[in-house]
Amino acid sequence: MARAALRRRLTPVRWQPAEVSAVHAETQSARTLTLRVEGWAGHLPGQHVDVRLTAADGYTATRSYSISSAPAEGELEITVDEVRGGEVSPYLVRDAAPGDAVEVRGPLGGWFVWSPDSIRPLQLVAGGSGIAPLMSMLRARAAAGSTAPARLLYSVRRPGAAIFAAELERLAAPGSGLEVTYAYTRAVPPGWPRPAGRVDARLLAEAAWPADRSPDVYVCGPTGFVETAADLLVAAGHSATDVRTERFGPTGSTS
Repeated sequence: MARAALRRRLTPVRWQPAEVSAVHAETQSARTLTLRVEGWAGHLPGQHVDVRLTAADGYTATRSYSISSAPAEGELEITVDEVRGGEVSPYLVRDAAPGDAVEVRGPLGGWFVWSPDSIRPLQLVAGGSGIAPLMSMLRARAAAGSTAPARLLYSVRRPGAAIFAAELERLAAPGSGLEVTYAYTRAVPPGWPRPAGRVDARLLAEAAWPADRSPDVYVCGPTGFVETAADLLVAAGHSATDVRTERFGPTGSTS
């Protein structure tokens, strides 16, 4: 793993042609696209790619999207949540179809990555479409048969907005070593034990690994969410240098 990561790090990053090979609706506003990339050597869980679209008149637009699939050669998946008024995400969510051509550059990022070789507890905290790179980690964990215990705290507005909900339920089956906790900020399911609200210190204390377990911690989501969650984790005793964060703003530059 380390040798392969070093090789990728030293290889010049260039644009590569890619073809949409499959699309899958996740929620009303989110969609996963499978991209086939000739010569794609795989990625590390947590990395992202730049995606470039070119119009018939030559106009181009580029955005960054986290990779949501487990590492694999030849193809990757990105999960895109539509940004209202956006330039790229509405096309990818509503219109992109198998056979369409795009360009990708990557994989990119060497800090916000997790290795299935780690034996430390894994703590993931996601807000909205920030689940995408964390899903890559969970899928890689399952594929590798990792025994590292894992917890995911996932904040979404309402139950129907949770991306990968069915798969997360399967991954968190009894004996899997994965625990998933949801924080619903606008509306909760019938009989939910907590009122709607944002992630706070009390919920983190209940759902996250305590600092004395020295977990690998990854937080991804909108900037405000990430900053709040990271501050709460540090206040709970986690070292600021151990809390790895990835954030995206209103342009959807990283989702």
